[in-house]
Amino acid sequence: MTKKTENGLATEPYKGVRDFYPEDMAVQNYIYDVWQEVSKRFGYKEYGASILEPAELYRQKSGDELVNDQMYVFSDKGGREVALRPEMTPTLARMVAAKRKSLKFPLRWYSIPNLFRYERPQRGRRREHWQLNCDLLGVAGTEGDIEIIKLAYDVMKAFGAKDENFVIKIGSRKALTKQLVKRGVPYEHHKKVSQLIDKKGKMPEEERLAELRKLGANFEITESDDTAEIRRLLSQKGVANTAFDAEIVRGFDYYTSMVFEVFDASPENRRSLFGGGRYDNLLDMFGVEPVPAVGFGMGDVTIRDFLTTHNLPLSKH
Repeated sequence: MTKKTENGLATEPYKGVRDFYPEDMAVQNYIYDVWQEVSKRFGYKEYGASILEPAELYRQKSGDELVNDQMYVFSDKGGREVALRPEMTPTLARMVAAKRKSLKFPLRWYSIPNLFRYERPQRGRRREHWQLNCDLLGVAGTEGDIEIIKLAYDVMKAFGAKDENFVIKIGSRKALTKQLVKRGVPYEHHKKVSQLIDKKGKMPEEERLAELRKLGANFEITESDDTAEIRRLLSQKGVANTAFDAEIVRGFDYYTSMVFEVFDASPENRRSLFGGGRYDNLLDMFGVEPVPAVGFGMGDVTIRDFLTTHNLPLSKH
């Protein structure tokens, strides 16, 4: 129940966001420090942008669930439709497109933006959170995929995580598309199939499988050569806690091939912590020459839950 003072004003924050008292801010700063230290060690440079963006920026590529159900949208005094930033990748794409010809690739950029989504607040989810975004632009194929997953892995290790505490599940949008084409699933159904696969655990399972059967997509997807090679090369770099998972597709429409999610292995918090993937065609919507790109986003809420679950430090030793 919301607490109110005598004059009727509530002392609690807006539903789904948090106040940070000094002790809370100390934990946040610890998380930010780890994120920044590892990102810089990999040679990534920090960038930033406003939390306000034109709402149309997200309508083409971010996915129906985010755009229709989760975005905070309003009209400003000039009648322009504005959104509170729900994710950072479209902003990154806009910034790169604006200076496409003058930028020197490859780009290794990171940012720690605050993001807003109208979701039902629960463990691991808030309506506002902060997120480490790391993106590598200008490096195509397996080389870039391995670098970005290794960076994500090293962030987890920097927090004190052991390999048995988490698993990196890798999927492939490209492999899924090939299977759908091979099985004769019409192209216009591919987006819906991806959405249904991504909704596992988010809707009644019988209903989800029935929808997939209607679309002709109720078949097993085997591991592709590209994900097998990624996992093999990661193992050579000391990243052995990986697994192929055909149901990792990610919810955003802009992913093109490799996708991954990092899962907590604890029975107390068995959930996806964060993820990312390759999005080589995102700059197309700005009408500029595309750039191969791969990245991930790691939220502060889920990583704090992970640290608490595994009794890992919430501050520097």
